[in-house]
Amino acid sequence: MNNVELVKQGYLNFSSGNIEAVLANFHPEIVWEESTGLPYISGDGISHGPQEIVENIFTPLPEHIDSFHIDIKELFGSNDKVTMVGHYTGTWKATGKKFKANAIHVWTIKDGKITHMFQTADTAEMIGE
Repeated sequence: MNNVELVKQGYLNFSSGNIEAVLANFHPEIVWEESTGLPYISGDGISHGPQEIVENIFTPLPEHIDSFHIDIKELFGSNDKVTMVGHYTGTWKATGKKFKANAIHVWTIKDGKITHMFQTADTAEMIGE
């Protein structure tokens, strides 16, 4: 499986709720950089290791957003990098506002494991600011 296929499978696993399969492709020391504009993202938005990602990102996500979905427009790679360009859609629970927000992920893969994820997203659009 090449790097683009690995990341694509990760999105499919995430969308089906198979978080164990998502985490199986993460390096034990993965670094996850999240946009800091969402209320549940604390500090610098950086999580280290799969457990912190579950605690800081995956668990709070459904507490704040209904029907969260990643709509992939482009997925492409070069060497150890894979980039996703797309949108987040869902409903921000606190306001009931539906959103469609720009999102970009840049993944780094080494030896078949994801070692880094950098995310940028229009968090103001997500929470209705």
